[in-house]
Amino acid sequence: MLVRSSYEHGITTLTLDSPHNRNALSARLVGELGDGLERAAEDADTRAVVLTHTGTTFCSGADLSEPTPTGPAELTRLLRAVVELPKPVVARVTGHVRAGGLGLLGACDISVAGTSSSFAFTEARLGLAPAVISLPLLPRLDARAAARYYLTGERFDAAEAARIGLVTAADDDVDAFVARITDGLRRGSPQGLAESKRLATAEVLRTFDRDAAELAQRSARLFASAEAREGMTAFLAKKDPSWVR
Repeated sequence: MLVRSSYEHGITTLTLDSPHNRNALSARLVGELGDGLERAAEDADTRAVVLTHTGTTFCSGADLSEPTPTGPAELTRLLRAVVELPKPVVARVTGHVRAGGLGLLGACDISVAGTSSSFAFTEARLGLAPAVISLPLLPRLDARAAARYYLTGERFDAAEAARIGLVTAADDDVDAFVARITDGLRRGSPQGLAESKRLATAEVLRTFDRDAAELAQRSARLFASAEAREGMTAFLAKKDPSWVR
């Protein structure tokens, strides 16, 4: 299994466990994560979900080594499933996050990152754009910061991620912080948590309703382009594409 599930005292933990490819969003991982979220939604004893990872990377984005990487439609469904889940989803990050992994992080309601974590929107360097992942991200990110990091692809740390709204907090003791959050969530009623989450995610869901189809089409067009093919090939070969100056 690439996504392990466990339960303790009202909290279901879903652990991305595919360290060999840095927890990339392979078709299998996306399917297993979707199944885990669905089971958590149906479990009357689950008050909240913690989404975490093994290895040094929370999620590296699309698995570019697959013959057909996870498409925009599948990614849109996964991100929306996190946002629409009638239970809070808390991200616990103690590693690096790249590209599509940032969309997964942005879809979570609360997120805590260790101070050694790093983040980067690398799509523009591959001939792509962070199209589908913008659905949960742009309503929450500082606009100036989004422009900078979307365009430059530069890495930034957990403190900066918290400043721009990508994560809720950066903390040296991630587990202690998450424990405080989940202790509070355990005290919430199922109805109270679900309806409070609906208030907090209303603008994000409006963005999905308005823009999901167009951004999915844009993402598919970019992935099929000659520039993207060159960019992804160069990335896998660990060399610069021709446009680098």
